[in-house]
Amino acid sequence: MNDATLTTTVDFGDFGKFTFDEPSAHGGNDLGPSPLQGVLGALCACESVTFGRTAQEFGFACDGISFDAACTIDIRGRLGVAEVVPHFQSIKVEARVRTAESEAALLRVVELTEARCPVLNLAKDAKVRVDMVWIRQA
Repeated sequence: MNDATLTTTVDFGDFGKFTFDEPSAHGGNDLGPSPLQGVLGALCACESVTFGRTAQEFGFACDGISFDAACTIDIRGRLGVAEVVPHFQSIKVEARVRTAESEAALLRVVELTEARCPVLNLAKDAKVRVDMVWIRQA
């Protein structure tokens, strides 16, 4: 639901409601993350789920993953400048995997994770420069 502002509340049914908004610097009310921040969160969550499934397939033991994500955008595209894309220009994600497994085993799981992750591939198909950095933490 949107009440003619930059704030939108999405009803996820049994999972409750969530509010997206723009920062006050962009005309919003700072009532929640921006939709693009939501996409970054979805990317990290999708990578995590896909990694977990792939790790299980290979018997790869992992104690968890933590993510840091950042993006660059050119706000002019969202403001209507036709020659500027309105979405991300680039995304960088650092995924720190807590594991005693070898670096080679991690790379095997990462390769398939990146090939299988729907959100990552959606960004790549949109020609967004995506830099996924996987860090093994013993």
